[in-house]
Amino acid sequence: MALCVFDLDHTLIQTPLDLRAMAVDMRALIERTHGPLPTRKERYRVGELISHCQTHAPALEPDVWEVALDHERRAMEVATLEPGALAAVVGARRGGFATAIWTNNARELTVPALARLGLADELDLVVTRDDMRALKPDPDGWRVILEHFGKRAEGAGDPRDAVVVGDSWVDGVAAAKAGVSFIAYRARQEDLDRWKVTPIVHLADLALLPAWLALRRNGRR
Repeated sequence: MALCVFDLDHTLIQTPLDLRAMAVDMRALIERTHGPLPTRKERYRVGELISHCQTHAPALEPDVWEVALDHERRAMEVATLEPGALAAVVGARRGGFATAIWTNNARELTVPALARLGLADELDLVVTRDDMRALKPDPDGWRVILEHFGKRAEGAGDPRDAVVVGDSWVDGVAAAKAGVSFIAYRARQEDLDRWKVTPIVHLADLALLPAWLALRRNGRR
């Protein structure tokens, strides 16, 4: 069975979600209650802050997640479809691909947004952070996807039959760790280079995805 797995924010939907601002607020909460984090040149990312909590301040973790949820809630309230998103999902499905979402967002906000934007009925599976043991770029979400589809996904290791579509190096690293081909949608090349992510194709228009998938499955470049 062929699988086409999509990231959510800035891939299928447009939102003002700012992960940098989210991480700043999460770090501030941690430092107010447990003192300063070690100084470093690079900013702390959301997943790293959660890992820090799990190791050093587990009782604080629910409050830190609430900060993330507040940012996500405000972003999802004004979410709109990315141009070509519906055509990409519908077209992939008509081309014989099972369709799934793999997002670090919370389920309680993701599912209603997908329904409101008309994507829910075109997806076979939605994997959120509530379903995973670790956030992307960890590949654990792929485990959830394969467990859901079971034996039907046994051939998903073929690069012609399984792809992850996303806008970020985070999606590309997760796909690579899962052994799955990555399609970059308007991703920053400097980020891809830094994290050694090599997409099989770069797309600037999601509506072109179904035709590209069809050519790929037929062994054409």
